[in-house]
Amino acid sequence: MAFDFDAEKYRKASTRQKEWGAKLIWELNLVGNEKILDLGCGEGSMAAQLAKLVPDGDVIGIDASQSMIDLAEKTYKAQNLRFNLMDINEIVFKNQFDVVISNATLHWIMDHSRLLWNVYKALKADGIVRFNFAGDGNCSALNKVVPEIMAEKKYAGYFNNFDWPWFMPTLGEYEKLLEASSFKEAKVWGENADRFFRDKDTMIGWIDQPCLVPFLKYIDGPDKNAFRDTVVDRMVKETILDDGRYFETFRRINVFAKK
Repeated sequence: MAFDFDAEKYRKASTRQKEWGAKLIWELNLVGNEKILDLGCGEGSMAAQLAKLVPDGDVIGIDASQSMIDLAEKTYKAQNLRFNLMDINEIVFKNQFDVVISNATLHWIMDHSRLLWNVYKALKADGIVRFNFAGDGNCSALNKVVPEIMAEKKYAGYFNNFDWPWFMPTLGEYEKLLEASSFKEAKVWGENADRFFRDKDTMIGWIDQPCLVPFLKYIDGPDKNAFRDTVVDRMVKETILDDGRYFETFRRINVFAKK
């Protein structure tokens, strides 16, 4: 299921994601003529940076959120850059890209066997993959607090047909997926990117966008705001430190593969 985020709020709350994206770009060692696909481009900042680095190439950013695509197209303009409203699960490119990259997105995709096959087909010969997404142990406080509140009598009925929105595998699980893929070269490694939020407002901004979006979609009327406020209140209590900062675990899966 695709979710439509509030792109403006996400841009303000996504400092950490931008840091991860900048690291991915730096690692690519681009020549300047590559054709690049950005999976889950969000509000477009990483795709725009990539476009500047490949003046003789092209960058396509795709995202399933109309709000994200609208803001990306409004904010970033270049002849070699375009944004498409598209579900990552439905990509059908063939032998088109030198690089397929994704930052802080693919934990929203449940079927990674399908994803890896579609990405393989989208790449040219010797094309490369570089992914960073949430892995096992990510957001331990949030993943404790939210299910507890979902199970409360007031809210449980809303989630009868709810599917958990994130795929956060262990390294071993993802190694098996890569071993079963068609890539001639592939490796996966973990990263501890735990975060200290400097104040409560920063923590709440991250909770609102993107964390609570898939849950609030299922709740009606005043219960929607009540659920949100309850999650925020308990998360603040769960994550506050003695020095006034707030702590959450961020554990990442990194993937490199070559066709």
